[in-house]
Amino acid sequence: MNTSVPPVAVDPRVDVRVVGPAPVPGNGGGRPLRIALVAGEASGDGLGAGLVNALRERFPDAQFAGIGGDAMRNAGCETWFDASELSVMGLAEILRHLPRLLKLRRQYRERVLEWQPDVFIGIDAPDFNLGVEKWLKERGIRTVHYVSPSVWAWREKRAEKIGASADLVLCLFPMEPPIYARHGIDARFVGHPMADEIPGECDRMRARAELGLSSGAKVLAVLPGSRLGEVTRLGNDFFEAAWQVHERIPGLHVVVPAANAACRAVIAEQLSASALPVAHSHLIDGQARTAMVAADVVLLASGTATLETMLVKRPMVVGYRVAELTYRLVKALGLLKVDRYALPNVLAGKDLAPELMQHDCTPENLSAALLRWFEQPQQVQALQPEYDRLHRELCQDASARAADAVAELLATPRSGATA
Repeated sequence: MNTSVPPVAVDPRVDVRVVGPAPVPGNGGGRPLRIALVAGEASGDGLGAGLVNALRERFPDAQFAGIGGDAMRNAGCETWFDASELSVMGLAEILRHLPRLLKLRRQYRERVLEWQPDVFIGIDAPDFNLGVEKWLKERGIRTVHYVSPSVWAWREKRAEKIGASADLVLCLFPMEPPIYARHGIDARFVGHPMADEIPGECDRMRARAELGLSSGAKVLAVLPGSRLGEVTRLGNDFFEAAWQVHERIPGLHVVVPAANAACRAVIAEQLSASALPVAHSHLIDGQARTAMVAADVVLLASGTATLETMLVKRPMVVGYRVAELTYRLVKALGLLKVDRYALPNVLAGKDLAPELMQHDCTPENLSAALLRWFEQPQQVQALQPEYDRLHRELCQDASARAADAVAELLATPRSGATA
């Protein structure tokens, strides 16, 4: 199966360099440097905290303010609003909260404009941040968008919209800057913070001890998603697949981390309805990475968790299913530009993990793919050099590189306002 996303470099003529240190900008205004930020969920809060700490090393007197959570506050960012106010998922939830979110965005951007920061940095949360970035950019404030939406996968033309909003895009993956370059947009690969955080080798026995699992047990980690809709669509088939594997591997332990209380309630019902032996089923709160490290094989929904599984060096099977109407619309409109979805496969440009999507995501297909990993240890060994290579590719001290890129932007003359 071929893909339209080649490994790492799309075009050798395109610069996807890892940014280096930039000169410290002068501040002729007689006040400390001001940096405004927005992070809308836990992952963005962590990215924001790392960036604030790295920027403070370069600009010790800088002031940081905006929207964030505990991690950003601990890093010294004043939060005018808490990140939790942006954490809304699902169409119905968004519609219900839309008036409040629009009011929040209006209040926030006006406060930023009044504060007159030297740069605004929107971290992920594109639905909120791109509009803020565009509004501020039109008023002469430098803007940065940190974490590119998946323009490599679908709707590449979104890159133009992002470029209209941000002076600079900071990308976590090396295949992203060349896409922006095709649209004349300054985008830099800075690496992925998760790759910096996760060691090259993870201690399986320690993880098993933490979860109360025997060191010699066969362990399957099952992660049917972090959102309620994902768990509802995938959980029953995932647990049926796990039972089929258990039938072939008696004594198999199945570890299921629940992302939150709502997901846990649904998963508990699904597990109780499954044929999996209660004594060998372990539903735990959070601890997804510990479960991955403890496992021999991981079954999971497509998403960032596939990258995390790759970084802890575990073989995986990836399944995913969206609402049938959504699937038909995406296919009919040709919005999807790739035929690989799991991040390890996209980064490698080849199939490192079986992907079973939509109608192929059946218990029989999932269990067959899982059993191949359990029964062919030589194939698991063959994965390790590929995983190691991709880990090194992404391990770039992302927060420092992102801070260098922001410093370089600050060192350039400010563009004039257009409104």
